[in-house]
Amino acid sequence: MSPDERPSTTGRVSGWRPDSGPTLEEAVELLASRELTIEGRLPWSSNLTYLVTLEGTEGAAAGSGPVQAVYKPHQGEQSLWDFPDGLFRREAAAHVLSEALGWGVIPPTIVREDAPFGPGSLQLFIESDYEQHYFTLLEEGGREDELKVFCAFDIVANNADRKSGHVLYASDGRLWGIDHGLCFHEQHKLRTVIWDFADEEVPQLLVADLRRFVAQGVPAGMEELLSEAEAEAMLDRAAQLADIGYFPEPLGDRPPYPWPLV
Repeated sequence: MSPDERPSTTGRVSGWRPDSGPTLEEAVELLASRELTIEGRLPWSSNLTYLVTLEGTEGAAAGSGPVQAVYKPHQGEQSLWDFPDGLFRREAAAHVLSEALGWGVIPPTIVREDAPFGPGSLQLFIESDYEQHYFTLLEEGGREDELKVFCAFDIVANNADRKSGHVLYASDGRLWGIDHGLCFHEQHKLRTVIWDFADEEVPQLLVADLRRFVAQGVPAGMEELLSEAEAEAMLDRAAQLADIGYFPEPLGDRPPYPWPLV
């Protein structure tokens, strides 16, 4: 069966929760080693995106089902004039960046070569409240420090597609970021809904993390996911944000927001 013939998932699907699944460290090993079964296509994605089950992961904790993941195959990507081929590698690079910064805002994500429809990214599927997203979380208040982490991350990653719905509110209250295929371009491409902190100081804890990250150089494994020029541009953006110490305002004449906003 070809990728576009697979049925879409219907109804509510449940994802990983910290009380009923592997640790995040174990999740990376499971993503890399377990056989995948495609359950169906996930809706509302411009590229082919599938929910898959990692075989042999049933009963990881009391009352839990099998561990599931989001699979984005290379052959299901639409060609873009302004981004190089292979967006799935950027999904994995976002996780590498998040871990190298010590921020832990991207679910475990790897490149899987032996997936059902060929090479692609594989990301742990997180149980979330999809009624919540960046706009609702900002409006409710009290989570500004966490949201500033996403703001800083997107600047370093040069995220060209941070929609409000790309910030997930997990079942344990933790926030996660998803959909990072349009990141890490050498040229300025920042398009995001997170402009509310423009001209505010970057928290000193984040500045310290940025300086440490720059001093350590390109993270291990990143060279397989990005070009040398893209990796160096990433380090330059991190250094510049740390040195300036303020979140920027929109630059240039490009629309600074993605579409749709949510």
